[in-house]
Amino acid sequence: MLKEEWIKKGYIDEPVSEAVDLKTEIRRLCKEKDAIILAHYYTVGDIQDIADFVGDSLALARKAADTDAKMMVMCGVHFMAETCKLLSPDKTVLCPDLNAGCSLADSCKAEDLARFKAEHPGYKVISYVNTTAAVKALTDCVVTSGNAKKVIESFAQDEKLIFGPDYNLGNYINSVTGRQMILWNGGCHVHEKFSVDAILKLKREHPDAIVMAHLECKAPVLAVADVKGSTATMLNYAQQHDTREYIVATEAGILHELQRTCPDKTFYAVPPEMSEGSLGCSCNECEFMKMNTLLKIYNTLRYEWPSVEVDPAIAADAVKPIEKMLSLS
Repeated sequence: MLKEEWIKKGYIDEPVSEAVDLKTEIRRLCKEKDAIILAHYYTVGDIQDIADFVGDSLALARKAADTDAKMMVMCGVHFMAETCKLLSPDKTVLCPDLNAGCSLADSCKAEDLARFKAEHPGYKVISYVNTTAAVKALTDCVVTSGNAKKVIESFAQDEKLIFGPDYNLGNYINSVTGRQMILWNGGCHVHEKFSVDAILKLKREHPDAIVMAHLECKAPVLAVADVKGSTATMLNYAQQHDTREYIVATEAGILHELQRTCPDKTFYAVPPEMSEGSLGCSCNECEFMKMNTLLKIYNTLRYEWPSVEVDPAIAADAVKPIEKMLSLS
């Protein structure tokens, strides 16, 4: 396929011989090119298995800032690759598929946030990491679901704050800190689908199971959860407690790591509640995360494309709130 066609597609899908072992070739190319593979917990199991590092958004950001490798392949979604580039501007950051976006990041455009800021003079902006570099450039501090409470509590109690784009996360942080942050009305199309009814149905079938829910879920879902937090919070809880069964309300990719590290335990993924006009697939998976494949990783390493770049004018401001977050975490 011509490079021009690849550019239009946003990824390279050049086929390989059936004799090629993609996992072996990926690891060979990583060694040859001094590259590491970073993968989010929501990618497919095969990718998590060949990655050098698997983590949530906070852990991936820390790894991107600390790695000595010359090249990174970010297997997640586009804003994660941007974050890697912001933290390691001199390194090559590859994204297996540039089409791997994020519904949450898309819900907050930089131009809309700029207008909103102008309408609220005197307010500082706290942005969820699930945002574009352009939005981060308008932000005072970035947070992840794993550190949002800690970061927000580092600001004076009377500080005027705008929190976005995830309304559910912001609403939860308001409820546990007593803050009255102004919340942007955005959300993740996967976590928005989880319902109390689906959880209670699983709970009736498995009465001894612990319910774990991501903070991007709606307030009623969080209200029935025993464990509320990030993917790392869920993993740590399951690994450190004796409970044998868990009901999990987050993107289903996390079950791979949960089962790998807790082979003697059982995890039930909460099915989504579909509604007319809902986004994405009719499952508890993020179709954007699933755009990452072994073939795309192999090709992106082979051709060192697509690479992610950030406008230097935007990067200069966008990296500051990320660095502030890391200093507070």
